[in-house]
Amino acid sequence: MIIALIVVVAAIVAVAAVLAARARGSHGGRGLKRRFGPEYDRAVARHDGDVKAAERELDALVERHGGLRERPLEPAERERFEARWTAAQERFVDSPREAVTEADRLLAEVAGARGFPAGDQYEEQLAALSVHHANHVHGYRRVHRVAQTSAGGFGTRHAGASDAHGTDRGRASGLDGGTPDTEDMRSAMVEARALFDDLIAPDGRGSDRHRVQEPATRGRTGHRPQLGFQRHQTKEG
Repeated sequence: MIIALIVVVAAIVAVAAVLAARARGSHGGRGLKRRFGPEYDRAVARHDGDVKAAERELDALVERHGGLRERPLEPAERERFEARWTAAQERFVDSPREAVTEADRLLAEVAGARGFPAGDQYEEQLAALSVHHANHVHGYRRVHRVAQTSAGGFGTRHAGASDAHGTDRGRASGLDGGTPDTEDMRSAMVEARALFDDLIAPDGRGSDRHRVQEPATRGRTGHRPQLGFQRHQTKEG
């Protein structure tokens, strides 16, 4: 009888171990690569090639934010957000820094409206977005970096943030610690637009359906180009 009980207990423990391993496997390795896409590679780079350390970090993110359920936007909310993005894009012609700052603020507000952590918790908001919108979250990281650098430092909306999921700040944004120029700001807004489209789309696949429009800059003649031109194409009025 005792031997039989030991065998039964051992079998139960073995089954539990297998189930636990399968649960971990759904997070780790190939599962993490599929879920995080480019964020997986960035995590490995942050850990200097230590894949295990990177996967532990990403597993922890899934544990913390994987259960988040995004709240759909009401049609009126979606229209207001779209109108604000369009206004920011148009403002870029004359005030690129103000436009990028508004894009950063707008992404934080849209994410908050969808049920992600509030915008004043940039670290947590970015981490949660990386779990659910991994393919485009880097656009938020970039536009935030450019907005903060353009504002003269990191003492504004997210003061003291260490950006654990965007380290190095300079490398993450492509600025190498320098002051962003107009092209840096334009490309940051273009990349951020993909995440914006994802967040406002009813099915969460906005960037797959819509062509990303770039903010315009003045042409060499000083004339205001038409807005809404596509990547690497400039139409001057």
